Amino acid sequence: MTGADLVLRSTRVVTPDGTRAASVAVTGGTISAVLAHDAPVPRGARLEDVGDLAVLPGLVDTHVHVNEPGRTEWEGFRTATRAAAAGGITTLVDMPLNSLPPTTTVRHLRTKRTAAAGAVHVDVGFWGGALPDNAADLRPLHEAGVFGFKSFLSPSGVDEFPHLDRAGLDRTMARIAAFDGLLIVHAEDPGRLAAAPRPDGPSYARFLASRPREAEATAVAALIDAARRHGTRVHLLHLSSGDALPPIARARAEGVRLTVETCPHYLTLTAEEVPDGAAEFKCCPPIREAANREPLWRALADGTIDCVVTDHSPATADLKTGDFATAWGGVSGLQLSLSAVWTEARRRGHTLDDVVRWMSAHTARLAGLDARKGAIAPGRDADFAVLDPDGTFTVDPARLHHRNPVTAYAGRTLSGVVRSTWLRGRRVMADGVPGAPRGRLLTRPLPRRGPADRRDPPRGAARPSERSP
Repeated sequence: MTGADLVLRSTRVVTPDGTRAASVAVTGGTISAVLAHDAPVPRGARLEDVGDLAVLPGLVDTHVHVNEPGRTEWEGFRTATRAAAAGGITTLVDMPLNSLPPTTTVRHLRTKRTAAAGAVHVDVGFWGGALPDNAADLRPLHEAGVFGFKSFLSPSGVDEFPHLDRAGLDRTMARIAAFDGLLIVHAEDPGRLAAAPRPDGPSYARFLASRPREAEATAVAALIDAARRHGTRVHLLHLSSGDALPPIARARAEGVRLTVETCPHYLTLTAEEVPDGAAEFKCCPPIREAANREPLWRALADGTIDCVVTDHSPATADLKTGDFATAWGGVSGLQLSLSAVWTEARRRGHTLDDVVRWMSAHTARLAGLDARKGAIAPGRDADFAVLDPDGTFTVDPARLHHRNPVTAYAGRTLSGVVRSTWLRGRRVMADGVPGAPRGRLLTRPLPRRGPADRRDPPRGAARPSERSP
């Protein structure tokens, strides 16, 4: 611990080797050692002893819609990253759509970075977008440092981000495979959606019927087929339907380069409890029945689903009308994701080690950030979430940091209170009170060489670069 400037001590430190009592030494913002709990504190180092509170690696959320610039009244970098820090998230990757312009060219990426500069409380990276007409922009975006490319197989909900048809998916996969990039996909089949009943007014049952499980299963099958043919690294976004899990498991066993995420709202909320007209629960794919939730938890346990991310997609309150046919779809859960998942996970016998694997280690590796993020280990950034796992709170939307106080979790009692969040050895949030913005903008400068590990999320970069805003 010679030369350390901070020692963070706890009886419960979640490390890659399990949870144990430890002292974590930090030197210049980087973890320099993980030592015994009673290791001596070097002269000049500050000791922060958090007692029996759990120390987790900062979470990495790879699915966040910040919406700035262009729709900043929905969400912005300052508010989204404050909410992230309050929830123990120290790194997020911003989705390319719902902002104006979308992140579909290098010029648009520069615009996005300019909007974020100096405003972020946590580290932020960026996904690019794959559209029917921007194939020539994909490699330049890759070289400019986006972490991969988002696409839709059905209409996205915003005109400036059209979806890929089957031919477009093939062209995009071939283009991205040529430089071993990563394609991340919203998989619902437009034909199945068109044939389904239309949503009608406040009825959640009608809305649920309008986004059937078959739409996901059909699109996932097409995605697997294309990934098998092209050899492209593919990540399946926000899986909500358990019906798609058997073909996913078979494809992975065959060596298809496929990883999968789900979201806290699919793991903790159920269709049966959604009141009619409560559009704060509307998202696509939808929150499904309780019986559908069980296969998702089993798939997390056996590794078929790799990670849990928020898909934080907020809007102004006036767009969350009581009509499920017209209300904006998206669940705002950035600040609450750790607590929501932990509440349900511990009830099922899972540990904080499991939660860290799903929400930090695997998400860091998915984005290629695992050289610096996702674990409490020497050489990683000193990013921490200090959690009271036994504490509880009732969700009050007025106490949330995202821009519009709308959330499907309102009034729910959750376990797991984030007491503080640390970024590179500096406390950026304490008991819900933010400090100054200290986040950096991250890029993925170099693609990895060689095939991705088939059991873990694909690696996108040997080491991310960091640029201070």
